[in-house]
Amino acid sequence: MENQTKVREMIHDHMVKKNYVMDKIVPSFLFLMSFISVLTTFGIVLTLVLDAYNFFSRVPLAEVFSTKLAPLNATAPSFGFIPLITGTIFTTLIAMSVAVPVGLAAAIYMSQFATANVRKTVKPIMEVLAGIPTIVYGFFAYSTVTPLLMKIIPALESKNVLSPGIVMGIMIIPMVASLSEDAMNAVPEIMREGALGLGSTRLEVAFKVVTPAAISGILSSIVLAISRAIGETMIVTIASGSSKAFTLDITKSMQTMTGYIVEFTSGDAASGSTGYYSLYAVGLMLFLFTMLMNHIAHRISKRYREAY
Repeated sequence: MENQTKVREMIHDHMVKKNYVMDKIVPSFLFLMSFISVLTTFGIVLTLVLDAYNFFSRVPLAEVFSTKLAPLNATAPSFGFIPLITGTIFTTLIAMSVAVPVGLAAAIYMSQFATANVRKTVKPIMEVLAGIPTIVYGFFAYSTVTPLLMKIIPALESKNVLSPGIVMGIMIIPMVASLSEDAMNAVPEIMREGALGLGSTRLEVAFKVVTPAAISGILSSIVLAISRAIGETMIVTIASGSSKAFTLDITKSMQTMTGYIVEFTSGDAASGSTGYYSLYAVGLMLFLFTMLMNHIAHRISKRYREAY
C-alpha cells in the first residue's frame, strides 16, 4: 500500500510540475473545429430560411403547390413547384428500383457467398462507380442509355426521366451494397453456424438469418441512398431536360428541384427578383427532404438495431 501511495504521489507531482502544452491546446483546437462545422450548418440554414421567407412573402402557398410553373414569363410568372417535386420523386423512385435490388444482391453475395479473394477484387471495382464524376454519368445517360432505351420504347423522348433515373440508380449501387454488407458482416458468426448446424442451407441462412438480423443497417443504407438520389444534380440536369409542364409520363422530360436551381443560377433570374428568391425556396425544400430522410434513417437504425 505504501508503495502504491508513493507511486500515485510521484505521478501526481509529475503531472503538476510538467507543463502539458499540447494537452491543453489540442482539446481547444478540436472544439473549435467542431464548432466551425456547427456554425457553418446554422449559417446555411439561416441563409435558406431568410431568403426563402422573401419568396413565400411574395407568392401565396396556393400558387406554390400548384402545377403551373412559368418563372420566366414576362407578363404573369407562376411558381408552382409540384412539377419539380414530381420530377424529383420519379427520378428517385426509378433510381431506387435499380439500386436496391442490385445493391442488396451484391451485398448478400459478398457477405455470404464470395471468397476472400473474390471479395477483395469485386468490392473495389464496384466502388469505382462511386468515384466517377456525376457529369460523366449525365453524358452517359444522355448519349448512351437514352438511345438504347429509344429502340425499346419508341415513344421515349430524347430528354426523359427514365434514363437518368436508371443511371442514377447505377451510381448509388455502391452505397447500398457497401453499407448493407457492413451491416451483414456485423452479424455474429455464431448465428450463421447455428443455423447451418440446424440443417439450413447457405441461401436460407442469408435470407432468413443474416438479412433480418442486419435489417437496421440495410434500411438505413436505403434511406441514405434516397437522400443521395434526391440531391443529385448533374445527371438529371443533362439527361432529364428542363420541361416545367406537369406530367406523370416517365418517357417525357421533367425538371427536378436540383435541375431548376442549376438552370436559374446560370443567370436567368435577376438578383432580388421573385425568381431569384425561388431558388432559396426550392433549396429549403431540398434541405428539408434530406433532413427528413436522415432523421428516418436514424430512427430506423435506433428502432431495429440489434446489440450482439
